Amino acid sequence: LEQINIARKDGLAKVLGTIVSVGGATVITLYKGPILLHQSNNMQNWTLGCIYLLGHCLSWAGWLVFQAPVLKKYPAKLTLTSFTCFFGLIQFLVIAAFVETDFNNWKIQSMEELFTILYAGIVASGIVFSLQTWCIHKVGPVFVAIFQPLQMLLVAIMAFVILGDKLYSGCVFGAVLIVVGLYLVLWGKTEEKKIGNIAIDEDTLKQHLLIDPEIGDHIQDERNKS
Repeated sequence: LEQINIARKDGLAKVLGTIVSVGGATVITLYKGPILLHQSNNMQNWTLGCIYLLGHCLSWAGWLVFQAPVLKKYPAKLTLTSFTCFFGLIQFLVIAAFVETDFNNWKIQSMEELFTILYAGIVASGIVFSLQTWCIHKVGPVFVAIFQPLQMLLVAIMAFVILGDKLYSGCVFGAVLIVVGLYLVLWGKTEEKKIGNIAIDEDTLKQHLLIDPEIGDHIQDERNKS
């Protein structure tokens, strides 16, 4: 799991970046502000959709965190992705059986619906889950979860471009917070990695000094030259 030392600047940057990024997503959800751009459309479920998306991001972040210990005990990434999609399908089928009782609504009516189903299954589930699992295994869940608030920003932009929804100033302000928070977290992760590499080099030098002082002096001279 992720380790944070708030006494260091890298740990503080990760904490502040996470708070700022989540705050930006919350601003997009709860604060509209003046309308910046507007297209003719009567769809007014923007706030409700963002609230649902906020809940999705929170639950998704928890799911990412739980994947880290699972991958240590079960490193088969593709198999884990298959199990995730399979059990998710079972849950959706059970819920849909109670919510959608009209059998006609289960039929595919157009090519757009077929494309949506294939895209959700192949790209949004299969490919995305596999890539996220790989990223969690490589860099940890925090690095992956911090990008989730960007979904709200992309949804707001695509809703304006594709669906003709309104673009509010709150969306722009929230987007700035998300980008700033994301930068802080990434900077903190980079600094943490540098500090870790320095600590490893120092431990290696100490081991060489204990074994052979001349080798340790040679390593120190090479490091000073570089």
